[in-house]
Amino acid sequence: MSKFLIVGLGNIGNEYRHTRHNIGFDVVDAFALKHGGMFKLDRLAEVAEVKWKGKMFVCIKPTTYMNLSGKAFKYWMDREKIELENTLTIVDDLALPLSKIRLRSSGSDAGHNGLKDIQLMVNTDKYPKLRFGIGNNFPKGMQADFVLSKWLSTEQPIVSKKVEKCVEIIESFAAIGIERAMNTVNNLNFE
Repeated sequence: MSKFLIVGLGNIGNEYRHTRHNIGFDVVDAFALKHGGMFKLDRLAEVAEVKWKGKMFVCIKPTTYMNLSGKAFKYWMDREKIELENTLTIVDDLALPLSKIRLRSSGSDAGHNGLKDIQLMVNTDKYPKLRFGIGNNFPKGMQADFVLSKWLSTEQPIVSKKVEKCVEIIESFAAIGIERAMNTVNNLNFE
């Protein structure tokens, strides 16, 4: 049975629930919910196991805070004996408008502290990432407040559609591989 590690990035704590920075948690929650997975607290993360079409998905939401996400990523990848190319990290991206999603097989951390720590722990930037555009509609110097803020009611319909699509992208990633999945994903526009 093929095994995949699905990593949603976010910060623990109710004050961060459903913020832009926690979209990784929201996507992984939606994926687990769709496939009957239940999260339980385990070492360095909340973990849910999901079986789908002969594949096993170990879904994690690190409990280490964003800037130490690599610790949970590496621990669960090693513990479950999952190849790096069979991991998928879901992350918010300021450089992408809200209307976009990007799937990549590798790429820089783009200044994202969670990705920076994963890259440090696995010693490469060549691992799959699903970037969820959150836009950059904030005044100069207000980036931290923006990423930790909740979605506006006008943004919610797009966010919901994109979360649903991200669940399908996780399935495609496992079913047809990242290259083919990228071809169907990277031109999508949610406006």
